[in-house]
Amino acid sequence: MSVALASDAGADEPCRDGDVENVLDDLVAANRILAREGVLDGFGHVSARHPLDPERYFISRSRSPALVERADLVELDLEGRPVRNTGAKLYAERVIHSAIYKARPDVMSVCHNHAPAVVAFCIAGVEIVPVCHLGAVIGQRVPIWDSRDEFGDTDLLVRTPDQAASLAVALADNWVVAMRRHGATVAGRSIRELTFRAVHLRLNAELQLQAASIAPLSPLTSGEIELSSRSNLTDAVIGRIWEYWSDQI
Repeated sequence: MSVALASDAGADEPCRDGDVENVLDDLVAANRILAREGVLDGFGHVSARHPLDPERYFISRSRSPALVERADLVELDLEGRPVRNTGAKLYAERVIHSAIYKARPDVMSVCHNHAPAVVAFCIAGVEIVPVCHLGAVIGQRVPIWDSRDEFGDTDLLVRTPDQAASLAVALADNWVVAMRRHGATVAGRSIRELTFRAVHLRLNAELQLQAASIAPLSPLTSGEIELSSRSNLTDAVIGRIWEYWSDQI
């Protein structure tokens, strides 16, 4: 599937008026790109805040991300309720998206996923750290949230507003939060930035696992993370990789 490229919004800029159609196109593309890139499989989900109404967001109905089309997208309020009743079955964990949009006005897109290399760190309780140039986009720190700390035994899904709010607190002002024995949730200032970050979180986790088996890690310094992340998230870099990914779906 080839998706027409939307106009490039800067990573540091909020969406402007008239961008709703572009956001919806990018959200469909992000679902398919993240599936193709091994971040999402039959499960997981990605959303985008409404560019004209910060109290609403778009997400697919409950469907495998690789199959998502424009007709699957639904508009929800920040309680996770459909703005219009379509009768569509919704993701149970949509409360994750609601809670993060409530807590972080700067976040315009959210992805929850179970990429295997990332889940390996979540099982071990070992922190993912940036170990390469492109991995810098995961940020200075990836905190680990453990549902047992507040909620005891659960089915590990984030189903309630209280659970989701706790996860959002753990995310704080970071861009990624690891979820013990479960997966990760990633945030971005645009759909394209979010997609870039989620893909390179997976790749960084794979490289960290491989490198740790060879020798002691030499992760990026705080300064290297800041400088590399800033250069990676420019319009030119994100636009280049987005064009490449879009041509593959």
